[in-house]
Amino acid sequence: MPRLFAGLEIPAEIGQSLSNLRGGLPGARWVDPENYHVTLRFIGDIDGMSANEIASMLFRVNRKPFEVKVQGLQSFGGKKPRAVVASVEPSRPLIELQAELERLMQRLGLDPEGRKFIPHVTLARLHDASSQDVADYLSVRGYFPSRTFWASRFVLFSSRASTGGGPYVVEDSYALSA
Repeated sequence: MPRLFAGLEIPAEIGQSLSNLRGGLPGARWVDPENYHVTLRFIGDIDGMSANEIASMLFRVNRKPFEVKVQGLQSFGGKKPRAVVASVEPSRPLIELQAELERLMQRLGLDPEGRKFIPHVTLARLHDASSQDVADYLSVRGYFPSRTFWASRFVLFSSRASTGGGPYVVEDSYALSA
């Protein structure tokens, strides 16, 4: 059973910039740069027939390419930080694409996504990292010049069941070219 999600790939040059922020945080498990992405819709463990149906339905998405802006770092998890992420500006085209994917997945019978969409790139997953260590890391590394890229497609990724961070495989791609 593949574990699937739809997302945006991060260009290699931006991935390289983000990878330079790695290190200096106890309890961090850093994501490999080739696995950086923006998750648009987590789908989950799906049987082969459903995976084919999902892949086919995604071809119906008819959107224009748009600019994506990566800016600054933050942590998720509050007092028990669980991830360090690069923030992605929630532009209108990005929000609308995510909402359309959500509607399509619900139309196929999947449960609604349980969390609010906060666009980001996960850089590290945290295990027993103190909130003070995370705050110290963010105060040193949290600012970096904004980077932008043009999203001309989104992809359907698969991953093997693991503790996260990849490896991810592009199963199919969907052009943004309305």
